Amino acid sequence: MTRTHPIKLYLAALAIFLALDMLWLLVLARNFYQQQIGQYMRPDPNLYAAGAFYLLFIAGLLYFAILPGAHAPLRAALRGAFFGLLTYATYDLTNLATMRDWPLLLTVVDLLWGSTLCALVAGATAWLGSRMEAALPATRL
Repeated sequence: MTRTHPIKLYLAALAIFLALDMLWLLVLARNFYQQQIGQYMRPDPNLYAAGAFYLLFIAGLLYFAILPGAHAPLRAALRGAFFGLLTYATYDLTNLATMRDWPLLLTVVDLLWGSTLCALVAGATAWLGSRMEAALPATRL
């Protein structure tokens, strides 16, 4: 278990996740999503729902990937990739199974993005946590 406080790790993960996901959603893949599912998109996103998602999702990423890999960023990244694959698959594969005309290409791209995003966030947060922990004064037991 890490000596770095989990709230610090949570806040670091949240900041990294938001920065990367906003870059993806608002810049890199904006037109892609519009082309693929524009007919399903709201003109005014529900920011409360989005905020709730981000807060809960980062808690799950922290619990399932970052904390178990706190001393090994590569391990955290691999656990994060698996967590991202599972969680994004829940959304995308359910939509592919239940919604008329849900694009297969979007599903594949989203699964790759979710895995990559969560791997990057978990690995980077675990690395930051190890740097924060190294900066803490040693304590005697």
